[in-house]
Amino acid sequence: MYTRRLQARREALAVRERRHVTLGNLRILAFAAMLAAAVAVFAQGRFSAWWLLAPLAVFVGIGGTLERALRERTRYERAVAFYERALTRLDGRWAGHGEPGTRFADEHHLYTRDLDIFGDASLFELLCAARTRIGEETLAAWLRTPASSAVVRARQEAVDELVPRLDLREDLAVVGEDARVGVDAEALAAWGERPPETASLPPRVVALGLSASGALAIAAFVAYTMAGGGLVQLDVSVLAGLRVYFLAAAIGLIAIFWRFRRQTERMLHEVDEAAHDLALLAGVLRRLETERFAAPRLAALRVQLDVDGRPPSWRIARLKRLRDLVDSRDHVLVRLTSPLLLWDLHLAYVVETWRRTSGPALRRWLNAVGEIEAVSSLAGYAAEHPRDQFPDLTDDSPCFAAEELAHPLIPEDRAVPNDVRLDAGLRVLVVSGSNMSGKSTLLRTVGVNAVLAQAGAPVRARRLRLSPLAVCASIRLQDSLREGTSRFYAEITRLRRIMTLADGALPVLFLIDECLHGTNSHDRRIGAEAVVRGLVERGALGLVTTHDLALAHIAEALAPRGANVHFQDFLEDGRMRFDYRLRPGVVQKSNALELMRSVGLEV
Repeated sequence: MYTRRLQARREALAVRERRHVTLGNLRILAFAAMLAAAVAVFAQGRFSAWWLLAPLAVFVGIGGTLERALRERTRYERAVAFYERALTRLDGRWAGHGEPGTRFADEHHLYTRDLDIFGDASLFELLCAARTRIGEETLAAWLRTPASSAVVRARQEAVDELVPRLDLREDLAVVGEDARVGVDAEALAAWGERPPETASLPPRVVALGLSASGALAIAAFVAYTMAGGGLVQLDVSVLAGLRVYFLAAAIGLIAIFWRFRRQTERMLHEVDEAAHDLALLAGVLRRLETERFAAPRLAALRVQLDVDGRPPSWRIARLKRLRDLVDSRDHVLVRLTSPLLLWDLHLAYVVETWRRTSGPALRRWLNAVGEIEAVSSLAGYAAEHPRDQFPDLTDDSPCFAAEELAHPLIPEDRAVPNDVRLDAGLRVLVVSGSNMSGKSTLLRTVGVNAVLAQAGAPVRARRLRLSPLAVCASIRLQDSLREGTSRFYAEITRLRRIMTLADGALPVLFLIDECLHGTNSHDRRIGAEAVVRGLVERGALGLVTTHDLALAHIAEALAPRGANVHFQDFLEDGRMRFDYRLRPGVVQKSNALELMRSVGLEV
């Protein structure tokens, strides 16, 4: 389907490109005709100057048509890019072609760095199809924080409804303009919720009267100037009256302008700072306003966009126009006339009127847009991975029971699935195996699928049953010169945080790679057993990897709540081979020496 739609969009784009080029050439011809007519009128006097209006009208008309053609061309360019990126995801070449979500990365988070949730070639880059900043923030929040079973079920229903609605997902991807910075949802919502501040300003009807007198003062100045240049003839007494009126009005209006300058400047600066890149948000709202949904969560979000009078998209577009007017104050003509027309004062009135009528609903609109875009992102992933299944959710005792579980960031034709079962009876698996055999990948596989499941997405498994779990990982730790910590200190600090979280109400799913790797074997054995036992006694579930076979006794000490499993390697024709299949028991050999010899080290 993607290939067929991509071809159709490319053909439509080619038509728009030809039309855009044709209109551009016609506009050049219209401009040349206008110049030729101007020469004929002013240099040769062949006909009346009124005839210049014809080529001018054609030039302006083609300009408007050209602008619309450019918007259509841009829209189809985005549609082509949308399907090209979709095909790269299907081909496993998606890394580097999407939004990595780097700004959401937090090295102190308990799993996002360990599980490649954000950054290049991350889960966020694979999933995210949001155009707005609030959509990206909502999806990132879902990937960072587990949700209750009821919330996850509601998201699953919403995702399931949007899976076949490719037209809507395409429209959301191509609508509006390109975002530069994106709407800061919290700043915009907070600005909208503040009460209006017009009480301390003069009554608006008074301001309108003053502005009218300012307009007359400008007209008086223009007439006086034209009379001084000989363009019009005016009596001396009239000129004196114009001069006196202009000076009196200018002094009074500039005094009023200066009196309220700081207040209006602050009010207009606030809307300028809060209301960034609203065209894109208006476009997304306009598209969503035409939709009707059956899934309860989507229907509830759609209701949040309803409002008496004008729809949210119109109101947001109006706010964008107001912000454009605020920006226009830098124009030299506006700077010259603004004090006499009290331009800033009137802008402040209009902005505050908008905030009084529409501001309180901003947060509701933004939240609805963000959540629908996040659901749409997950629906795109579900549509592109039809064999992935929604997990079965339970609120019973803690469990994570998966059949044919695989890593979603590894191409499906290369990922090796394994079964993993953790529940009230079996709480910890000690995973042994040689280097490169797949131990760390197994931890990430379990963790990433748990994150996907609790975000509301399907998982890379034939079946997964899980309860709400707080995912914690100690996999990708390193020393820090900036913080003055060693890797070992970073690890034990992370383990302490995991232990503290395990004392909370939500059961923990812990994923610990090479536990206490940075200390001697004696201390490591005692410390690792104490850590794992402490977590199990607090009701946690998890996996611990090791290539130190001495740590395999942890599972034996915790039996039947603990068990040993392992990955195996094979030496064939002098080369190491791994099948990445999880097997019961403890691994019986190490491949470190073979690996060193395979790269040329003499050992």
